[in-house]
Amino acid sequence: MSDSNTDVPDEPLTLADYERLASRTLNPELGREQRLLDATAGLAEEAGEVLGLVRKHAFMHHELDVARLTIELGDALWCLTAAAGALGVSLEDVAAANLSKLRRRYPAGYSDEASVRRDERP
Repeated sequence: MSDSNTDVPDEPLTLADYERLASRTLNPELGREQRLLDATAGLAEEAGEVLGLVRKHAFMHHELDVARLTIELGDALWCLTAAAGALGVSLEDVAAANLSKLRRRYPAGYSDEASVRRDERP
């Protein structure tokens, strides 16, 4: 069941649900290459906003605004979703590829030694 006003499911949101719902807000006038550039530029911008909030907390004694960080991380997720979509891959594909890379780099879990010796190939 979902909230009829937002189409956001009442149950836990899956990556596929998020992709479907977020895709409704893509600019339909952009072609694939434009969407990819727009999404990746947006991802860099949103990462900068997240970094700015964390930096102010770490070095300027600002309170850590978890609610605002959550919103900015959501904006970054939207951009990541749009970039993946422009490439024809799902967030599930992205997550699986990342976990595969992490398993190769850290087969026994993270350690400083494994980080120094890690395999840099994708």
